[in-house]
Amino acid sequence: MASRLARLARRPVAALLFIRSSRPVRQFSHQIFPVGSDHVNLTRPLGNLLPNASPYQRWSRLFSSDGGESADAVVPFMGESITDGTLATFLKKPGDRVEQDEPIAQIETDKVTIDVQSPLSGVIEKLTASEGDTVTPGTKIAVISKSDAPASDTHVAPSEEKSEKESIPKKPLEEKPVKVEPPKVEKPKPVAPTPPKTSPTDPQLPPKDRERRVPMPRLRKRVATRLKDSQNTFALLTTFNEVDMTNLMKLRSEYKDEFQKKHGVKLGLMSGFVKGAVTALQNQPVVNAVIDGDDIIYRDYVDISIAVGTPKGLVVPVLRNVENMGFADIEKKINELATKATQGTISIDEMAGGTFTISNGGVYGSLLSTPIINPPQSAILGMHSIVPRPMVVDGSIVSRPMMYLALTYDHRLIDGREAVFFLRRIKDVVEDPRRLLLDI
Repeated sequence: MASRLARLARRPVAALLFIRSSRPVRQFSHQIFPVGSDHVNLTRPLGNLLPNASPYQRWSRLFSSDGGESADAVVPFMGESITDGTLATFLKKPGDRVEQDEPIAQIETDKVTIDVQSPLSGVIEKLTASEGDTVTPGTKIAVISKSDAPASDTHVAPSEEKSEKESIPKKPLEEKPVKVEPPKVEKPKPVAPTPPKTSPTDPQLPPKDRERRVPMPRLRKRVATRLKDSQNTFALLTTFNEVDMTNLMKLRSEYKDEFQKKHGVKLGLMSGFVKGAVTALQNQPVVNAVIDGDDIIYRDYVDISIAVGTPKGLVVPVLRNVENMGFADIEKKINELATKATQGTISIDEMAGGTFTISNGGVYGSLLSTPIINPPQSAILGMHSIVPRPMVVDGSIVSRPMMYLALTYDHRLIDGREAVFFLRRIKDVVEDPRRLLLDI
């Protein structure tokens, strides 16, 4: 090394040795004199160029790749009532190219699934969290780099590596003593115990390898908790009735083409039941009320929740101020919210509140059920499948499309009389939709 420094002192400095670093720097650790400068004679000995420098001191600068700017992808605000969530899945992996505001991960909460978006366009440099982790708003889950290539590691000039290797003295090889292993003595093999004989009366359990255990999703946990709280809190009681769907189905069949042409949405049966529920809630306002401690809160508005089954669980988006909506507005809003719920893009605000719930188990073929109240509401209407059944009409037996209706209500607040009148009102409106026009 000393001889190399001596050779350098007799020639102009042609290159600078440098070491690497992971961040850029604007000032060097030593004073650098550019080649051709009037302030220094490059033919001077190296000791004069580097005063107070040891014979082994090197020139250095910090190194970083071009475009080293990066940003952190963090968990966004998830809602006022949500404090944490589970990192369900990463949509991207390290090295993938992402655009600004493109989803890179999904957070599963008690109510909805929230996307974590990329703060800038670039490449995912690394992931700082794992799937299944519990995260809170502001938690860093990934680093996004503007550069298309990952940051380079530390670089060392080849001449420097060679000089360092030459300066390290080689240690003589030491002879390792040969280990003499004692002869192995074979131990007697243990005899396997005989499995106990089972009697014919003992239950035959399936083997564990035919079972699998998976963590319960947060949404399913929340649904399970709320439904159990509903059973433990409310005095649940269900009353039933049946409705003849002939006239409502005939109305839809006659005007469905004109309705879709004018409003751009298909005319379904759900809007008829929603309008019927609005008039029934206005006639029986106690069904639209709720118990709050020692008080009863009566609502002078109607927000109806529509239960929607999704692959991740049950969600209940809300139709706001339904008393002011027509058939077309109801059908459009139901389609919009159902699509969002199925795609997992529905927001928390679109599911908050609600004064009454309608659940249509008929789309899955349910003939009859007893729905459970969605807290903090006081009643829920269950619709079911339409089945042709023999009915007596004007003294004759005819086939009619019939549907069973079920109303589950909180018997602490609602008496049987109000519940029966409520369900009867829906039956009358659905069987004769002209009542809505005449308000009778």
